[in-house]
Amino acid sequence: MSPPPALTDLMRAPAREAPVTAGLMVLNVMVFLAIALAGGGWWHAVNGVQLDWGANFAPATQDGQWWRLLSAMFIHFGVWHLAVNMWALWDIGRLLETLLGRWRFAALYLGAGVCGNLLSLVVQGNRAVSGGASGAVFGLYGALLVFLWVERKQVEAGEFRWLFGGALGFSVLMLALGWFMPGIDNAAHGGGLVAGALWAGLLLQPWTSGSPAVGLRPCLSAIALIGAIALLCVVLPEPVYRLGEEIKARQSVQRFLSDDERIHERWTSLLNDVHNRRASFESVAGQLEAEVVKPYENSFEYLMQASPQGLAPSAGNLAAMQAYAASRAKEAKRQSAELRRGQLPAVTADKSGAEERP
Repeated sequence: MSPPPALTDLMRAPAREAPVTAGLMVLNVMVFLAIALAGGGWWHAVNGVQLDWGANFAPATQDGQWWRLLSAMFIHFGVWHLAVNMWALWDIGRLLETLLGRWRFAALYLGAGVCGNLLSLVVQGNRAVSGGASGAVFGLYGALLVFLWVERKQVEAGEFRWLFGGALGFSVLMLALGWFMPGIDNAAHGGGLVAGALWAGLLLQPWTSGSPAVGLRPCLSAIALIGAIALLCVVLPEPVYRLGEEIKARQSVQRFLSDDERIHERWTSLLNDVHNRRASFESVAGQLEAEVVKPYENSFEYLMQASPQGLAPSAGNLAAMQAYAASRAKEAKRQSAELRRGQLPAVTADKSGAEERP
């Protein structure tokens, strides 16, 4: 029986022998360039752009956009964030892709990344917009630790100590830094590491004919993995608001602001007509009711229909617009009543309360 190849040699495999690793790197870089050109920034994160492109955030992900658990793995916040993750992926990806094969490696990478993002959602989903390949990369390190331990009798002792110690030391160091450095998603890192170990237990095949028997390891790993995912889904907290409702609220406010300008111009024009004797009191009163009172009442209704649940950022602005629309309808109705009694209201349609608009 020929000895197994040296793992350090596999780590230096050319890109053509690790097409999935190379493809993942190219995809990450292309997505980053597209986001940067769309306004995401090269050096500093602009969360709104990354969120639009698929970053992980509880109000969005838990609003039916569960695909963000996958897409967030390809969203990075600055060139250094991307560079560090791509260096780590290139360093370990070639080795594991050679050991596992292309499809198993892809399943490990994506599975660990999704699980890491799910734990991130549980821990900090309402507080931060998150993304990056680091959860999936930590999954690769978790899988490497399992592989090395299972095959320790076939790996040269010095190589085992170097690889196992390096992978374990790197993982511990990065997790430790995550406790002290802001902006690091330690939940995704830790979740990816553990998920990668469990995925490895499920996906690893005997390396050589001298490898230990697989036994119940895949079955036990599958049970543990399914149980962990189920537990995370059970403890997953409700988001503080739903992104769909927030977007609807913003759109309603913007629509109202546009309508308000038009209605106010018409209101002022009608009052000028009656002051300049170009129209009778009775006709202007009817026009006020039809072209000012009714539109403001309609605006109040659609603003009320957009009221989001929870602590949506636009809830305060929306409430202010609702109160403003109601007050405008009430004021226009009062002026219409004055006109019907033969009283001449002020020339200008006072916009008190409009300063509350965003």
